Amino acid sequence: MDGVRRESENGSSLIDTSSSLSSVDPFSQPLHSIESWNFHLLSALMFLVTSLSLFENFTVILITVKFKQLRQPLNYVIVNLSVADFLVSLVGGTISFLTNLKGYFYMGHWACVLEGFAVTFFGIVALWSLALLAFERYVVICRPLGNGHFTGKHAALGIAFVWVFSLIWTIPPTMGWSSYTPSKIGTTCEPNWYSGEYNDHTFIITFFTTCFIMPLLVILVSYGKLMRKLRKVSDAQGRLGSVQKPERQVARMAVIMILAFLICWSPYAAFSILVTTCPSIELDPRLAAIPAFFSKTATVYNPVIYVFMNKQFRKCLIQLFQCSGQETADTNMNQISKRRVRTRTKMCGDVSTVAPGVIVFNQRNEEERSS
Repeated sequence: MDGVRRESENGSSLIDTSSSLSSVDPFSQPLHSIESWNFHLLSALMFLVTSLSLFENFTVILITVKFKQLRQPLNYVIVNLSVADFLVSLVGGTISFLTNLKGYFYMGHWACVLEGFAVTFFGIVALWSLALLAFERYVVICRPLGNGHFTGKHAALGIAFVWVFSLIWTIPPTMGWSSYTPSKIGTTCEPNWYSGEYNDHTFIITFFTTCFIMPLLVILVSYGKLMRKLRKVSDAQGRLGSVQKPERQVARMAVIMILAFLICWSPYAAFSILVTTCPSIELDPRLAAIPAFFSKTATVYNPVIYVFMNKQFRKCLIQLFQCSGQETADTNMNQISKRRVRTRTKMCGDVSTVAPGVIVFNQRNEEERSS
């Protein structure tokens, strides 16, 4: 342990060849090689991320419930994404904040399994929701199935697939195919990346393929075909002023979404591949904690990218606060208050939504075709 402590004090090594780290029971005490301020910093960061995530995603759910016009099939997946992110933060973020305050997983093995399962399950639901959202945009814009309309039944089936598929690949570690174990830093739990046993090895490879490679391919192919379709329409129309602007907007959003996905999940995926292929490698626990932290930050910027950058959601969000303020001011005015509430309801009801901004371009294109 002295060798580990000297390396930590020098701050020059992120790879530790000592095996003494694994001798510390993460359920009874923190790692002696890590100073307490490191855990307090992680706790503060998790509190910030969890608070922002809970507020943002709850706001998305609230405005969807408040405004009937937002309850459109194309928005179901966005709300599903917010629900999954909310649950990740509520369970995983809260537990991680509390355990980092103590410096070790003082809640015991059952809480470790709960956090590992919940974060993995809801995280994969959110990840596959991003893939489903990209695929739905491709279907609505490119119409590979002909003139059939995208309905609530289609959205519900897609969401049901996401939850069932995610459950299929996150329940096995609770039943013997691999396991959920404390991370190297000892304050979070995750799938057992470090085991060299065949049972764990096969699960990690299968999990990586079905829960990272597959949704990434769906996102890349869907947005790739969508961009190609828009370029063809732009060339066919020839009206650069009216076509290139929405095309640029769609291209910008597609790039932002793909980059956000990669920034969030690539470190975690790379880390899982590294420790799976080299299970004997001993990384500094602080370094090993970074990929998991990156994946949790997705719950903060997902609502910003997929909701608050959506013009229809943004308008309803503004009107929600305006309407709430007006309700409070007019509580003692009976007749006038009723008229204002009716007027306000009508005003808020005029806001329509078609999920992401790419749909606006599709509507314009259809109008130009019919004229």
